Amino acid sequence: MSKLLGNIFLVWRKGIGHRRIAVGEIRSNSLEGVRFRYLNENLEEAKKQGFTPYTGFPDFNKEYTENVLGILSQRLIKIERNDASDFYKFWKVDENKKQDSYYMLAQTQGLLPIDNFEFLGDFNPIEGLKFVSEVAGLSFSKPPLDLLRVGDSLSYELDPTNSSDSRAVKLFKNSIQVGYVKLIHSRVFYKTKREIKITVHHIEKNGSIKRVFLLLSLS
Repeated sequence: MSKLLGNIFLVWRKGIGHRRIAVGEIRSNSLEGVRFRYLNENLEEAKKQGFTPYTGFPDFNKEYTENVLGILSQRLIKIERNDASDFYKFWKVDENKKQDSYYMLAQTQGLLPIDNFEFLGDFNPIEGLKFVSEVAGLSFSKPPLDLLRVGDSLSYELDPTNSSDSRAVKLFKNSIQVGYVKLIHSRVFYKTKREIKITVHHIEKNGSIKRVFLLLSLS
């Protein structure tokens, strides 16, 4: 496992506008290989909102040790696809790590349009840090349509007293709060006193700002 990347968390939410919940954890090391377990402390809340087990990991009480990456790799883009190079460029994939399924799962978040799962890496603030994240909480902050442009730099503020996430990070354009750093991705801000650079990477609009992707890197 790279020093740049720690564990990967399986994150679920009921839908847009609902809070993300970390429901599982994927660990990788040279001795034990790749393992998956559910985070029992968060399951009750998720179940109340309709969460059911992830396909391939049906038992909430079992730690899975076999074929974990094989199951999860089904969420990764096929290298032979014609649009693969554009996909890698968008997610800032290190071309030398395209065959590393663990890295690819975290770097591209394993996003699929058919469900509400994300695979979010717990990154470390070391040289070479560069990954794409997303603004959380847009449905509540409702920033003006013309507030953000690709290439804009955002400032941030740690929010450790946040009742939903003790490692929350607020995001601002000038003095206007646009939302928060996504769950799990916010943890890297609490691991360093160095400034982490946040740049608007991509914006999706449809009468309002629907999604804002960010590029996070060490400045």
